[in-house]
Amino acid sequence: MISEEQFLESWNRLQSAKLVADELGVTERAVHGRRRRQEAKHGKVLPVNDQRWVYRQHIFPNTVDLGIENGTVIVFSDAHFWPSIRSTAFKALLYAIETYTPKAVICNGDAFDGAAISRHPPMGWEKLPSVIQELNTCKAMLGEVAETTKTARYNAKLIWTLGNHDARFATRLAANAPQYVQTPGFRLEDHFEQWQFAWSVWLTKEVIVKHRYKGGVHATHNNTVGAGTSIVTGHLHSLKVTPYADYNGNRFGVDTGTLADPYGPQFSYSEHNPLNHRSGFAMLTFRDGQLLWPELFHVWSPDHVEFRGEVIQVDGY
Repeated sequence: MISEEQFLESWNRLQSAKLVADELGVTERAVHGRRRRQEAKHGKVLPVNDQRWVYRQHIFPNTVDLGIENGTVIVFSDAHFWPSIRSTAFKALLYAIETYTPKAVICNGDAFDGAAISRHPPMGWEKLPSVIQELNTCKAMLGEVAETTKTARYNAKLIWTLGNHDARFATRLAANAPQYVQTPGFRLEDHFEQWQFAWSVWLTKEVIVKHRYKGGVHATHNNTVGAGTSIVTGHLHSLKVTPYADYNGNRFGVDTGTLADPYGPQFSYSEHNPLNHRSGFAMLTFRDGQLLWPELFHVWSPDHVEFRGEVIQVDGY
């Protein structure tokens, strides 16, 4: 049995789950559980000697509140922008912004892929784009999105909720070169001044947008059950809407799919196995502060998407 005093003394001195586990002769999982219980009991966060954790917890505001009453919001995710590739879903995104003039456009994570700085090794001799190549591609593509909002009747708010692939940009540096903390250019948001970065966005008090929550094939159902509110996520690339009803009424779990081609080079790790992934994005419409049934743009064929029962050509975008 390890006393609270013994655990806290070890943690405050070592500030690492692995080191504490090694010293006390327990598993890292047990240490993480004990740490969470201590934090909940005392109402404060225990210090961590890991710059990646510091980056994740403190670099962005936790949330952005928009308070949408009426109008539309377009949410896309998992673009994994790749040099020289302009996906059909990306063209459809520009079409949708121009046509429906949303009040906000949300990039719901993983616009940046970070293939060259992934923890996964390359497959064989495949050539991966460098960080600067990916960064410049993201700048170009998201710059087009920003310009399209300006040509609409009014400027939409541009918000980027950080995804796990996006985090690769800074966490790799934080882990290997922490001496450069706060140096301009070492954070992803330093390169995208038109976009506001956050961990989540509350569109209303009953609708939240964030990159990921629960996993698995039933994630959209479990997300809204667990969150107790409508929740819009990416990460799983599945592109679907799952309603859930209880005595409080209907709420929705929405997966915004992927803006990339599901069988593009970004996903070569899948070894071309069949993927339950779909290319597209979501549009949310609000009336008097209430979310109507979420709608999806889905890639129908090269240069065509389906939406509201129509097949729309988008090759001009």
